[in-house]
Amino acid sequence: MAGETSFPEPQLAGARLVVSARTYADFTPQASFDIKNCDVHKLEEGPPLQAVLTREEGLQYYRTMQTIRRMELKADQLYKQKIIRGFCHLYDGQEACAVGIEAGIKRSDHLITAYRAHGYTYTRGGTVREIMAELTGRRGGIAKGKGGSMHMYTKHFYGGNGIVGAQVPLGAGVALACKYLGKNELCVCLYGDGAANQGQIFETYNMASLWKLPCIFICENNQYGMGTSVERAAASTDYYKRGDFIPGLRVDGMDVLCVREATKFAAEHCKSGKGPILMELLTYRYHGHSMSDPGVSYRTREEIQEVRSKSDPITLLKDRMLSNNMVSVEELKEIDVEVRKEIEDAAQFATTDPEPPLEELCNHIFYNEPPMKVRGISPWIKLKSVS
Repeated sequence: MAGETSFPEPQLAGARLVVSARTYADFTPQASFDIKNCDVHKLEEGPPLQAVLTREEGLQYYRTMQTIRRMELKADQLYKQKIIRGFCHLYDGQEACAVGIEAGIKRSDHLITAYRAHGYTYTRGGTVREIMAELTGRRGGIAKGKGGSMHMYTKHFYGGNGIVGAQVPLGAGVALACKYLGKNELCVCLYGDGAANQGQIFETYNMASLWKLPCIFICENNQYGMGTSVERAAASTDYYKRGDFIPGLRVDGMDVLCVREATKFAAEHCKSGKGPILMELLTYRYHGHSMSDPGVSYRTREEIQEVRSKSDPITLLKDRMLSNNMVSVEELKEIDVEVRKEIEDAAQFATTDPEPPLEELCNHIFYNEPPMKVRGISPWIKLKSVS
């Protein structure tokens, strides 16, 4: 019926979940919210102190953050079952950063990050199925099962990079390409507080500023570089000022609207020809640095629980929408059910899809080249590479 929506009735544990239908007219189509003031460096003014959120945007952000959260929790489970092996850095707790950044840039803009990349792979267009299959090293993975947790790619997304800080100069190179080709595009270049003391980052700042590159440098400050708190690792924890001659912003990275508005502000700065800008997102990871880190030897369980109870990005968005009558509890529960099913289906695929065959080992070394011979572990072993 026109103007009316009804929700599917999923089965839960053999019982029928009855979801009440409400008309769209019952809901507030959009609302304005006060957001935290950003600290600024070498800027006369910062992003706005109010953000407008439409009902459709809110539902989209909620679903995306919930999908990332559930996907990471499933990855944790599969890792503990030894189905996922090797390096695995989870993103739960930091969802507002990935979702807010994507909401503040265009799909044609570019993004590169470090090894905590599952969330960005999803927001940049990867599917849960492809990501989960990549984690388990299967043929249907986003990098054909050969990249794993730290090396995932999609269009305009350059990974997933395993070397601490190494993605920052690469990101500046992408921004240089944008400028050189005369495209009205930018590159978002992400790194963590643990990488912020790397010399190559300061070299990149210098070049980006000299050449006025359209680059948004973003430090995701989740308070700990591996097991070392920022206070013990950095003489100055004002990461947004680290660019010195580059303007900077310090943003509440647990609020998706704060991140979105700051990213829009930064994108406008870059695309107007003013050169790079630096953002520090204050955020928090619930898991340890990686799956090999229990995450409670250098911080208390109470600290983690306090952040969860007071600053969780999904809860913050949910409460805002409910208190402004933009959504019903039933509708959010329905999204949760759909997300859980999507994750379970993806996990099923990721554990049953075949591994890539051995003859594909050396494929895709070069792009668009004729088949070539590749030396194996000795001069007598010859392998074949097909683009």
